Order: sequence, then structure tokens, then C-alpha cells
Amino acid sequence: MNPASSSLNAERRARELAALPGETVDVLVVGLGVTGAGVALDAASRGLSVAAIDAHDLAFGTSRWSSKLVHGGLRYLASGHLDVARESAAERGALMAHIAPHLVRAAPFVLPLTPTVSRSQALLAGAGFAAGDALRLAAGTPRALLPGPRRLSADRARLLAPALRADGLRGGLLSWDGRLTDDARLVTALARTAAAHGARVLTRVRALWLGGECALLRDELTGHELRVRARAVVNAAGVWAGGLVEGVRLRPSRGTHLVLRSQDLGNPRAGLHVPIPGETNRFVLVIPQEDGRTYVGLTDEPADGPIPDVPQPTESEIGFLLDVLGGVLEAPPRRADVIGAYAGLRPLLDDGHGRTADISRRHAVLTGRNGVVTVVGGKLTTYRRMAQDAVDAVVAARDLPAGPCRTARLPLVGAAPRPEPAALAAADVPARLVRRYGTEAPAVAALAREDESLAEPVVPGLPVLGVELAWGLRHEGALDAADLLDRRTRIGLVPADREAALPAARRLVAAAGLRGDESGTHIA
Repeated sequence: MNPASSSLNAERRARELAALPGETVDVLVVGLGVTGAGVALDAASRGLSVAAIDAHDLAFGTSRWSSKLVHGGLRYLASGHLDVARESAAERGALMAHIAPHLVRAAPFVLPLTPTVSRSQALLAGAGFAAGDALRLAAGTPRALLPGPRRLSADRARLLAPALRADGLRGGLLSWDGRLTDDARLVTALARTAAAHGARVLTRVRALWLGGECALLRDELTGHELRVRARAVVNAAGVWAGGLVEGVRLRPSRGTHLVLRSQDLGNPRAGLHVPIPGETNRFVLVIPQEDGRTYVGLTDEPADGPIPDVPQPTESEIGFLLDVLGGVLEAPPRRADVIGAYAGLRPLLDDGHGRTADISRRHAVLTGRNGVVTVVGGKLTTYRRMAQDAVDAVVAARDLPAGPCRTARLPLVGAAPRPEPAALAAADVPARLVRRYGTEAPAVAALAREDESLAEPVVPGLPVLGVELAWGLRHEGALDAADLLDRRTRIGLVPADREAALPAARRLVAAAGLRGDESGTHIA
């Protein structure tokens, strides 16, 4: 894939936005989270002309607040949603094998068999993991990509998760699932791949009004309003979708995660499934990252009232996660050990269930009276199928001249059948860049030839390199420091780290000819 054709930057945005009012596009996509970016790629790769907009930035909403997991559907199998479980397993396999093997890898998890987990519960969990492995087999995902489950001794469980309490530990159940290097990076790769297929990817453009064949938009950088004509309009605005069209009833739920230092948990080599007391099919997840952080989540609480741009965790949710986690650790973490916390809102369809935890994660494609097609529900793992169904709907309704869906085996920017780490290491490419940028890692590293300081960490003690910020501005559509720190990298998940890195990010933004702050960006 030609890097120039996929590059997103301020100049391309200005040029493509200026040309938009004079044309009629086949598909206008509203929302550039994982679903909207997936719709843009699906439509563009079928040969349709596409404009995709977001009021803020790529992955600004729910898509960056996930557990960073690509689930195989085990929870949905246990709750009787066999269709969602099968779909999840199939989409996980496609991501790991074809779409984004550089961003999605197998990750081990241990369910500790503590005194609070009865033998019957352990047998039930073991049967569940075996059923999950059957889903893997049915999806055609090879064991080389995703190993099978097995029983662990207590010593082996504590070798993988050293912080586990030894007293009464009978062992553990080992299982595997897909883990994203970074959920926001997946969205960025989708958007850039869509751009390489001709889609216009436009951030900081807000939809003020949507119709079946047109929309009123506003450039959030200038305040200029423009009317755009489209043969079809897809509303993929997630939790904000109901505010753009009538008849879409959502019941958002808030999922909260904590950020802890991995060293405070003994630098675990595997994640944890910690059973929630009193629940049969819910766990607190402990998910070690490659940057010295570990995420702990997640809650499932109703999020009533107005939808905020950035949801905030509550102290009761933080306390709940700490309590559940502390029940299985030798040294339970304290509130002071939490170096960051984040919350995301799931765009769940209101199906009348009493608890948001019981609402189906099945997605829906709805066509409103004005002809706007809305895609809601679902989850990050199944974004590609959601996008396919949405594009199928607009192609059929509007008789658009589209080819068949290609995205099940279409590699994203940076992907290769199996990126060759040894070859890239021989080229003196940092391993971190290979894990995050795949085949583009050498080009990212090469930016240090222009400025040697870019080869150094943005802030001493953090793994993020200066070249990553520079690449974000040149090729990934970042327009200000917030884009760089909160979405192109995840420095911003820890407020203290964000504050330390902010001056460096602002210097690079200014050097790129932009003058931006946390609320907006302008081309100088």
C-alpha cells in the first residue's frame, strides 16, 4: 500500500473538505470510531465514493475506552447468545490472521482457583473455556495463533501472576484471547486504509442535521457550515447516534477501567479473570500491557442522562474494582496505587432488560423514516461485520454500484501475513515500533534521521518515542497535542505522564505549522 495515499494530515483535510460541497458522494459516514471507520473502509473498498466525518477526532469516543481485547465470544456463549459468540470468534480470527496481525495477538489469562471458587464453579468455568476453544476451531483460527486452555498448578499460576495470594490457591485455569496493542491504533489503521481506497476522512467536522440524501455540516475549526449531498447516509455515531436521528432508543452503560503500574502487581506475564462474587458469568479482568501499565476492569453500570464527550469513572466503581481485585492478591492495591482511570459508554440498544449487563451485544442496522441508516449496538470485536451489514443495507436501498464486501481478508495499513520481527530488528528498528506500526515501523524510525532527538522517549521513563508523535502529525491525522497524547499514543491515560509529555507534544505541533490546544486546532 502506498504510504502517501493513506497519509492523513492537516493539508489533506483542508483540501478534501473544501472540495466536498461541490460533489455528491455515494456514502456519507458520520462517526469515526471503530464502526464508522469500518463502514468507510468497507464502502470505499467496494468502489464507492465516501466521505467520513467526526465532530472530534479518530477514536474520540467509546472505541478508545475499551479493554483492548478482541473477545472470542465466550461470555455470549454462556449467556445463550450463540450467534454473537460465533460472530465474535470468526471476527477475532480474521483480525489475527489477515486484517491486523501486527495489532492483535494472543494473550494468556489465568482464572485463579481460590477458596471462594467452588469445585463445581471451577468445572463450569473449565467447560466454558473448552466451549470457547470449540468456537476457535469452528472459526478456523489455528492453534499457532491462539493456544488452547489447560489447568495450571498453584505454582505455575503464581509464576504467571506473581501477585496472587498463595494461601488456599488450588491452581488456575489458563485460557487465551485476542489482545489489541491499542484500540485507538486499530481505528487509525482503519481510517488510513479507507483513505488509501479513496475515502475522505475528515475530523473536526460536526453533523448538525442529517437527511437521507444530504447533511448540514460544520467545520469545527472555522465555524463554516456546508451542505453535502450523498446518495446514502450512515449514522455510526455510537452513543450519540440517537441525537442525530429519530427512533433510535439507546441505553448506554458505563464500563470503567483502572490503570495500575505492572511492577506493583509483580510484572505479571498473564492477565487474570477474577470472578465477581455473586455473579455466574462476570469477571474483573486484569490486562497487562507492554508499556509497564496494567488495566483492571470493567464495570457495567447504567449511564443515564446527557451523554458527555468524555465519561468519567465514579469513585464507587473504582472502589468496586479494587475490592474484587484485592480479594485474590497477596497485597491488595490501594486507591493511591491507581495512577489513572477511564470510562467508556457502550451504545446498547434498549431491549427492555432490567440490567445493562443483560442486554444483548448484537448489533442492529436501522433505517429511519428520512432514509438515514443507523448502525448501533455490537462491540469492538465485531466492528467489521457491523460495517458490512450497514453497507449492504445502503447498497440495496439505494441501488449503489458496489462490488462485494472485501474486508474479511483486507489487510490494514502496516499489516502483513506475518510481520518479520527479526528482519526489522536487523534493520535496527525498535521492537516497540514493530509492535505498533508493523511494516511501517522502518519508516517511522527513519524520522529520527531528520532530528536525532526524535529517537528518544518523549519523556524520560516513558516508552513512547518522539518519532511516534511526529508520525502522528504527518501521517495519522493528528491536529493537536490532545490527538497525539490521548489517541495516537496513550500517554494521556495517566494524567501525570500526560502533563509531563505535553510540552514536547506542543513543540512538535508548532513545528508542523499548526497552532492547537486541547479544544481546537488551526492551521497557522
